[in-house]
Amino acid sequence: MPNPQSEPETEVFRPRTTKWFTGIAVVLTAAALVSAAVSSGASGLLATVPLLLIPAVAAWLFWYPSVQVGRGGVTLHNPFRTIEVPWAALIHVDTKFALKVVTPKGSYTAWAAPAPGVWGTHQGKPEHLRNLPGTTYGVGGSVRPGDLSNTDSGQAARMVRERWEVLVNAGRIDPDQTDAARAAVSINWRWILGLVLAAVVLFALAGLA
Repeated sequence: MPNPQSEPETEVFRPRTTKWFTGIAVVLTAAALVSAAVSSGASGLLATVPLLLIPAVAAWLFWYPSVQVGRGGVTLHNPFRTIEVPWAALIHVDTKFALKVVTPKGSYTAWAAPAPGVWGTHQGKPEHLRNLPGTTYGVGGSVRPGDLSNTDSGQAARMVRERWEVLVNAGRIDPDQTDAARAAVSINWRWILGLVLAAVVLFALAGLA
């Protein structure tokens, strides 16, 4: 059994497709801006600067969302909200539609860890069912498609459950605090207001072309 003292301070999960989506957005935007500059000069470049919003929005929707597991609990970075769930408040980890952490006061879903569709489920192999944390398995050793270790939801859930089980077995979580512990939810105003301000500025610049 791993020693909780040897666990990394923070583990971060992002989908494997995150870099691809963000990178594609950057490449397509750069290509469009270069094309506009070559064909129409400075005025064409200025007219197309609002396209810079595409990689910015891609970063917000794809790169920023993550699941972080630390010594204090689980943090879900979603586009609009950030949810910090202390270990004492966690009572269940679900993967029916996406990674969901359940507390006595409510449940919270991770944007970064969706459950697989039909194609992702069919890609599951026997090895993706083995050596998962004990709380993954249901009646008769059953496993949900969203718990398969080759899926986004399954990888994130495994990361959460493994750390949770280590802390529980080490007596580091006080069950008497469960009812009193609460998740901290905050709105990502910096991202939201930053994108709105960027849109205003970029469209104003485009109007000067």
